[in-house]
Amino acid sequence: MAVTNLAESSFEDEIKNYKGVAVVDFWAPWCGPCTMVSPIIDELSDEMSNVKFCKVNVDEAQTLSEQFDIMSIPAVFIFKDGEVMDSIIGAHNKESYKEEIGKYL
Repeated sequence: MAVTNLAESSFEDEIKNYKGVAVVDFWAPWCGPCTMVSPIIDELSDEMSNVKFCKVNVDEAQTLSEQFDIMSIPAVFIFKDGEVMDSIIGAHNKESYKEEIGKYL
């Protein structure tokens, strides 16, 4: 499954109104750790077809960044039925992300 790039205008439809588990990677192109996490999110989206994976560029979505109190990136948020269940701040390995996401399936 492909990773969807979200804008502020599509966040509510794509995440808040989504029934199921969704993962949102808050990132920026200038962030070194974000560039390490991005391929991991891409791999997980291929492996976990029952989870919706999205990315939000914090430079382009400052209102969302403020709404979710993003102070450090990468910040990966796990949603279930539109509600935040968990967040993972900083770069982690693939298994860590997979284990955390798996708790909500």
